[in-house]
Amino acid sequence: MAPLLAPGAEEAPFLRLWHGFLTGRVMVALTLLLFMATGLVLNQNTESWMVALCLAYLVSSIAVRVMSRHQAPRPQAGLHWLPTIGVDLAVVAALQTLHSGGMNFTPLFGMPILMAAVLGTLTLALGTTAAATLLLLGWATWVSATPAGGDAAPHYLQAALTGTGYFIVAFLTHQLATRLVREQRLAHTNRMAAQVQGQVSSLVIKNLNDGVLVVDEAFTVRMANPAALALLGCAAHMQPPFSLLENRYWHPLMLLARRCFRQGQSQVADVNLLAEGQSPVGLHAQTWLTSPDQEHPIAEEERLCVVFLHDLREMQARLRTEKLAAMGRMSAAVAHEIRNPLAAIVQATALLEEDLKDPTHQRLTQMVQQNADRLARIAEEILDIARVKHQISHANSSTIALDGTVAQVWHDWRDQDPARRRGQLHLGAQDIHVEFDPEHLRRVLFNLLDNALRYMGPEEDSLQLSTRVTASGRASVQVWSDGAPLDQSIERHLFEPFFSSESRSSGLGLYICRELCERHGATIDYQRTGRTTQRGDMQGNAFTVSFRKTGRLKEPASLFDTVVV
Repeated sequence: MAPLLAPGAEEAPFLRLWHGFLTGRVMVALTLLLFMATGLVLNQNTESWMVALCLAYLVSSIAVRVMSRHQAPRPQAGLHWLPTIGVDLAVVAALQTLHSGGMNFTPLFGMPILMAAVLGTLTLALGTTAAATLLLLGWATWVSATPAGGDAAPHYLQAALTGTGYFIVAFLTHQLATRLVREQRLAHTNRMAAQVQGQVSSLVIKNLNDGVLVVDEAFTVRMANPAALALLGCAAHMQPPFSLLENRYWHPLMLLARRCFRQGQSQVADVNLLAEGQSPVGLHAQTWLTSPDQEHPIAEEERLCVVFLHDLREMQARLRTEKLAAMGRMSAAVAHEIRNPLAAIVQATALLEEDLKDPTHQRLTQMVQQNADRLARIAEEILDIARVKHQISHANSSTIALDGTVAQVWHDWRDQDPARRRGQLHLGAQDIHVEFDPEHLRRVLFNLLDNALRYMGPEEDSLQLSTRVTASGRASVQVWSDGAPLDQSIERHLFEPFFSSESRSSGLGLYICRELCERHGATIDYQRTGRTTQRGDMQGNAFTVSFRKTGRLKEPASLFDTVVV
């Protein structure tokens, strides 16, 4: 039979049982002492040695209780059970045999037998019961040998019947204890599995980009992940539980949850959350009810509604990105084929314009020319991806002086349109050299500066180009402008190919910038950050290129002579 001591976390219940039995021994010893002391005072055939025996038994029980409060004994049979089971058997046998009155102490044998059956192995339980039975038979022999003992048969029969009952009780108690321990181990395993599953579910829900709400039938939000709280517009300190009835802004979700509870089935709907003074937030909501288990049915009032929330703007942006990406793959194949017809159209339009004298006809040919040029630029940008990837894969890293290169790019960019291209240059990386191809860096900065120019304000310091070096020695260049903040759905897809917030843009510029930076071990990212201007501290959009490391200046090698900047 396996030992009853459970490992690990199961030792605590076993220790509590052990403490319970030890406390019981102290109470029994105290009761015996009071009984014997009362008999001695009343002169009821109680001898002083019996009081001393009960007192010693009490002291022994208290000592074992104090010394064994932190650790229980091993369940296997052995000498470590003598201070408890052995002492109990000896004290009860001595009291039963030597007491001169008519008091019967044999029921007290049940305590060590129960202790052995519950806390020990089957061997210990049966051994303890056998010892108690032998002591009962010995007591029967002792009584029969006395002059007043009379016939010995009834005494032996009583001892045999009592011992048989003890064996039955010990066996059944041990079986019950074994079953309880097995159930306890299973419950502990299931509890640990449930805790792990709960932690995994919590981590998954917490890190989902989609919002998740758990709502009861009183429309109280029991649980909500950070994405759901952001979609609901909750304050930073607001955490579940809270009611959907608190804010009229959430009433569409409350109505959807109520319909789900009433109909008893999932609901799908697009809802708009309208808050005063704010733009409406469009959400795609889908609900599910917790289904009752066949084995463990859930009460009606315990049903929960799980609501999944998706930002419609992000869904539309993702769908648009996928469509544009698919169109881009197709366009890359078509772009090469349309360049020659476009060239013919441009040439024919130029020749036609020379022969036309009517201003209306000339205006129409100019429109044809402008749109043909636009189509040609788009085709070149699409084909430029293939050129960039080829040149990136064959480019060698070179070391450039960061401030000198950035200053040259800034002056070249401004010289193309000095009246419109205004801004400030701040150089803070003197004598710092980075690994980057100068033409690649020129292309990246031209693209970022052109983007900033579209959204910047009219002030002189609305656009700023700067370099800096961090305390750890990492250099970076940043293009900052005081434009309006980007929509979150746009920000997540900034560097994806063929994604653009403008219908007239191909959406390839930032994607090419990211590819060029990754080729040289640099990173490019976007953040909303503040800058000090003549108007005070202003928030703006910043694109930062962080370089991999610094080094000594080497001779740069241009690999982008054929790419139009």
